[in-house]
Amino acid sequence: MSEDRMGSGRAAIVTGGSRGIGRGIAIELARSGFDLVLNYRVDGAAAEQARGLALAASGRQQARILPFQADVSRPADRDALVRFARTEFNRLDLLVNNAGIGPQVRTDVLDAEEESFDQLIRVNLKGPYFLTQVVARWMIEQASNPKDTGIFKPMIINIGSISAYAASPDRGDYCVSKAGVSMMTTVFASRLAEHGINVYEVRPGITRTDLTAGAAEKYDRLIAEGLTPIKRWGTPEDVGRAVAAIASGALPFSTGEVINVDGGFHLRTL
Repeated sequence: MSEDRMGSGRAAIVTGGSRGIGRGIAIELARSGFDLVLNYRVDGAAAEQARGLALAASGRQQARILPFQADVSRPADRDALVRFARTEFNRLDLLVNNAGIGPQVRTDVLDAEEESFDQLIRVNLKGPYFLTQVVARWMIEQASNPKDTGIFKPMIINIGSISAYAASPDRGDYCVSKAGVSMMTTVFASRLAEHGINVYEVRPGITRTDLTAGAAEKYDRLIAEGLTPIKRWGTPEDVGRAVAAIASGALPFSTGEVINVDGGFHLRTL
């Protein structure tokens, strides 16, 4: 792949990029020519494995895929993550807010405890909300640079979930956190449009990752029974390809848009 391929020289942060959907996104962005800060919270070995896969996908000897440990729920870690990107790349074209967790234990909403709720909100909503605030300020600063006028087209992509609107009473805290991510997309899209920063939500459906492994038998049955018009599980690659398509700049007159990657789950039929 040639160094002048579209996307070469562009830089992105992918949070939660070491495993699952985040890894799929990192691989597809690297394939599209992005250099990456590959954020992870705990598993450095998984981050290194993701880095290797992304480098191989990039086909570029000079590709820079840089793992960085940070917990996006912590203000100091968010600031450190952005400082690292500024130091290493001196620019940022794309933020992908992917980091997220599921409930430690699925339990009826009538029995749910505050500790699990607070943790999910911190990681799934508060963290990306304030990381986006910091990144957006930096993107506005970059966009105001005369030399970048007409060239720099920054964007933010939030990874949501069908759980933003499909209620699961045994994991209400997760659903609430993802509903918040959906509104967060709308709020930032509205605020940042004047600065030329488009904001999108990619909304995966039933996707085969560590988070869904415990419910695999249930989802196998539901998919076979017709829960989704496309009768298969989604994959991290499916989500990664959607993110890469948006990141290519193919939707310049869209912002606040939701891209469903759910096998048609969102369709209502009679």
